[in-house]
Amino acid sequence: AEGQLRVCREDVGRHNAVDKVVGRAALDGLATDDAILLVSGRTSFEILQKAAVAGIPVVCAVSGPTTLAIETARAFNITLINFLRGQGMNIASRPERVITP
Repeated sequence: AEGQLRVCREDVGRHNAVDKVVGRAALDGLATDDAILLVSGRTSFEILQKAAVAGIPVVCAVSGPTTLAIETARAFNITLINFLRGQGMNIASRPERVITP
């Protein structure tokens, strides 16, 4: 399923949407160790926590992260990408997963 959308869920609350994605992946028996979690809002500490528990190595968002989210991404070895728009992005942690020398 390389490059394909595996699970997509919506909710008014971004945390609930992430819970739905992680839950659906678990119920369907999908591997998450090569997944990317894409969220349409800010990345908070809680979203990084949920990704860490689910074993998701990359989290991307169109908005900015909280400082605690960046610290959590670094602590759990998660690549955190924010301000993902058009051809641009900011990589807050583990850029080597995205940028090759």
